[in-house]
Amino acid sequence: MLYHAYELQRSWLNSASALASISAGMLNNPSNPFGYMGMGPMVANALDVFAHATAHYGKPAFGITEVEIGGQPHTVIERVALKRPFGDLLHFTVEGTPTDRPRLLIVAPMSGHYATLLRGTVERMLESADVFITDWADAKMVPTDAGNFDLDEYIDYLIEFTEHVHADANQGGSGGPRIHMMAVCQPSVPAFAAVALMNLHKSPATPATLTMMGGPIDTRECPTVVNNMAMQRPIEWFRQSVIATVPHKYPGMGRRVYPGFMQLNAFMSMNLSSHMQSHYEMFKHLTAGDDASAQATKTFYDEYRSVCDMTAEFYLQTVEEVFQKHSIPKGEFRHKGELVDITKITDTALLAIEGERDDISGLGQTKAALKLTPNLPESKKRYYMAEGAGHYGIFNGSRWRTKVAPVVEEWIAAHGG
Repeated sequence: MLYHAYELQRSWLNSASALASISAGMLNNPSNPFGYMGMGPMVANALDVFAHATAHYGKPAFGITEVEIGGQPHTVIERVALKRPFGDLLHFTVEGTPTDRPRLLIVAPMSGHYATLLRGTVERMLESADVFITDWADAKMVPTDAGNFDLDEYIDYLIEFTEHVHADANQGGSGGPRIHMMAVCQPSVPAFAAVALMNLHKSPATPATLTMMGGPIDTRECPTVVNNMAMQRPIEWFRQSVIATVPHKYPGMGRRVYPGFMQLNAFMSMNLSSHMQSHYEMFKHLTAGDDASAQATKTFYDEYRSVCDMTAEFYLQTVEEVFQKHSIPKGEFRHKGELVDITKITDTALLAIEGERDDISGLGQTKAALKLTPNLPESKKRYYMAEGAGHYGIFNGSRWRTKVAPVVEEWIAAHGG
């Protein structure tokens, strides 16, 4: 019922958005005299903002075709390295660069947004590495005969993807350079667990480094609104209140999911005033003729409002194990029955990065990973706090490009394996 109500609302808003967009276009037409007089320009700009705010957005493309290295442009080639029902492994290579550049696997969040939310992350790291990234599927587009996908399966995917990247770096062998892993936000937990399992089993594909950025390793540290919401209600409340069934119009009809639109609404409501202010600023930019600034806001929200569904089992297991039971920091997390012993991490250098103003993963939550690995030499641990950065600022924007990314590059270079 929840999904059907959303689809009905979306149909209404799509019609309103289309009408507003057409009206704005007519008023902005140079041949229309009403666009130059009275309230015409302001009405056109208001309609433009409304049309953008109510439009529906599908899965965006990465669209990275070129990157500048040393002042010279280089062509970027994107390909699917591995296809799986619940997510593909994408590979970005830069033409005209050495073949022995570090291989970096970026683990994108499965938290309602597509992997393209990390477009800026990928683009910046392409300056120094060949980049692979997890491109998680929209659960409503995965047929039910593909089976379930929970936190255990997520970890299995990460291990498989890591092994594939390792094989690519070594051309099928095992004696060459080791690879590196970077987990952004939520996947810091499964990436941490996957690396622990690979260390435990002495896998040749074990990453030389793992960078965790704004991840909820131990949400008891400086809990945020997101953490408190997860703790205030029992898991059954989440199961009954936020889980919906995919309707018949999608390939995954009948699959139980946590809808992306609910995740987006939750995030928007956390900072509703700032989002409203952003759209008001966009209106003022349009009115002042500052199209570049208005377009920057549009581009951000085009990405931010492009959402996808998560499988119910993955979402519920994550809420319970990560946010309610704190299984990882307590040493109680199990992967398909096997205890994930974090203390077995002895061969993977860990870099924990946090934003000073992160209101999603509070200060200390990612840093906790360094305390949980007593058998890892201190020389293989580093903590970096990005001053003034919020959650998105640690992996996107100017602060990421000029302050955070160099730290990651230095860490990879120092522990190349």
